[in-house]
Amino acid sequence: MAAVPFAPVSHPSAASLISARGLTKRFGDFTAVDAIDFDVAPGESFGFLGPNGAGKTSTMRMIGCVSPISGGTLRVLGLDPAADGRRIRAQLGVVPQQDNLDTELTVRENLLIYARYFEIGGPDARRRADELLEFVQLADRAESEVEPLSGGLKRRLTIARALINDPTLILLDEPTTGLDPQARHLLWERLYQLKRRGATLVLTTHYMDEAEQLCDRLVVMDQAKIVAEGSPRELIERHVTREVLELRLPADDQAPLDGRFDGLEPLVERVEQRPDRVLLYTSDGEAAVERIHERGVRPESALIRRASLEDVFLRLTGRTLVD
Repeated sequence: MAAVPFAPVSHPSAASLISARGLTKRFGDFTAVDAIDFDVAPGESFGFLGPNGAGKTSTMRMIGCVSPISGGTLRVLGLDPAADGRRIRAQLGVVPQQDNLDTELTVRENLLIYARYFEIGGPDARRRADELLEFVQLADRAESEVEPLSGGLKRRLTIARALINDPTLILLDEPTTGLDPQARHLLWERLYQLKRRGATLVLTTHYMDEAEQLCDRLVVMDQAKIVAEGSPRELIERHVTREVLELRLPADDQAPLDGRFDGLEPLVERVEQRPDRVLLYTSDGEAAVERIHERGVRPESALIRRASLEDVFLRLTGRTLVD
């Protein structure tokens, strides 16, 4: 495996690379981001988790200095985006939600052309391009045109392009949306390699497994606000139980629960009825299964699983990430 081809700039441990207080974004009468506070530390992998329309992309666009703030304060790399946008952008690596590669150029040419925006030319640009293509496992496609590449290969090229200027801060907006599971896991592995070597990553996602895999710390957003903050494990421990028992009831038994699961405390902390299943939040899934069988409940299936960030979001908002 090729070494990660850049060394992030070191920063004082006490300084936040991003600091927001009361950060707000409005579009006319619509508030897309509603007075949020957060900090991102050097070397951290920080995530915004939430459904589409929660305000994640609007926040990223303000951080990336392509959308002005409507209220509050924002500092990126210690600078004010309103006054120092060009200086900030020169130190950012940006992976947008939609790939915007030049499909008429080759894979390598996309990197070389992009390098010119940062005044990187000649041998340095070619060396950087070759190193980055090795890193994202595209060296054998260097002379291929971009148009026929799969979505996963284009996404890897977009990430390579974002690293061409040795960025201090890497912004990734929904980095794996639309990719198949194999392509997603390969991208996770590449991003994890960057994280291990001290890169500072800020990403948005609506995939809870992606947030758990990549984020040291994250905020959960819903309806333009931050509703929780912490590491994935902290959020799960704080808001839900260790295990979840998923029950699927027979098709002719989809009526309201009618108290069938009442009185299971303290074994079952909470019961949620979803359209296709019933969720029992418990510290001991096996014991909960035994208890409901004793009550005469006969589900078609019973699955015990570890609690996830999806459960955290359901607890905080009353709906799933895909509602």
